[in-house]
Parts: sequence; C-alpha cells; structure tokens
Amino acid sequence: MKILAIADDEDKRYYDHYKPGCLDEFGLILACGDLSRPYLEFLVTMARCPLVYVHGNHDDSFVENPPGGCICADDKLVTVNGIRILGLGGSYRYKKSGHFMYTEWEMKRRAWKLAPKLLFNHGFDILLTHAPALGVNDFDTLTHRGFDTFNKLVNKHHPSYLIHGHIHKNYGFKIPTVSEHNGTTVVNAYESVIIDAPFGE
Repeated sequence: MKILAIADDEDKRYYDHYKPGCLDEFGLILACGDLSRPYLEFLVTMARCPLVYVHGNHDDSFVENPPGGCICADDKLVTVNGIRILGLGGSYRYKKSGHFMYTEWEMKRRAWKLAPKLLFNHGFDILLTHAPALGVNDFDTLTHRGFDTFNKLVNKHHPSYLIHGHIHKNYGFKIPTVSEHNGTTVVNAYESVIIDAPFGE
C-alpha cells in the first residue's frame, strides 16, 4: 500500500497545483499536525482513501472546528484498512498556553490510558505523532524536544513505523526523511513523504 504522510507545510503538488488523479495511488493519508483545516478537507475530498490525523502544537482551532471527513486518531487506537494506528499528537510544552502541548509526564499518562487497547489489539502498526521521539530527529531546544514515551512504545511494541512531523527540513540539511530506530522505520513527514508500506489493501 502507498501511504502519503504529510506535516507542517502544504505540498503545492496536492493543493495549489493539484491535478486530477494525483492522489489516486494512495490507500491512506496520514497527517502529522500543523496543517490547515481547508487543506486536510481538500485532500480527503479529492483522494479515494481515508485521511487520519493527529494534532500539532498549532492546531488549537481544531478543538472547536475539526476538519470534516477526516479521522482523528489523537489519544486513540484506530484501525483503518486493517492497519492499527496509535495517535499521540502535540509537542513538548514550551509555554503555558496551548491545547496540544505536553510535558513528558503528561505524554506518558496519555500512553498509559491506551495500554488496555494496545493489549487487546496485540500492539499497533504505526505510531502517528507530531513530535519526534527523544533523541531521534529531535533538537536540544525545548520547542523541538522529542518524547521518551515514544521510545518506550517503540521498544515494547515494535511497530512498523513511527511517523512524525514538527521537525521542518529547512531547519538543517542533515535532517533525515527516513531513518531506523530499534527495528522501526522512522519517517519525518515534513511537507509530504510517500511510503511504500508492506500492508495489504
């Protein structure tokens, strides 16, 4: 299955310069946060597949006005096209205000609440996040620090993918798009990344 992973900035190929049929190859769209509601709604309308998203740290408007037609996976384990997707959006808390910012303890508590579902469903296939894992594609700054909770989830459940945003590729030329962490493929979905995933239709 081809998956389109997106985050942070709109890809003009799929929006401003959209051509009919350019989304037809995808069986799933995964949005990792900080994308506008009109963009997500456009994609899910024009594509022939579901769009699953988590919140970014700039998505406060989604509390009152979430994107229509899309599946929110935040704080949930959702199964789409047979793929188990665990959603933990938001960034590390770097200021007091903000609906989708968390301390490490708060993120850990969110994961704990999902533990029974993970046990019942025998884990998950994709960890969908906004922030990266601690020490994996993150920065030392509080604003772009990753979560160790994600490392623990990966180490325990060994999902096929951890797909995140938040780390813009224009922050530095050495930022990888695809890497590996303890057997899990890590994808920085900034703007857009096409993933040839080993999942059935």
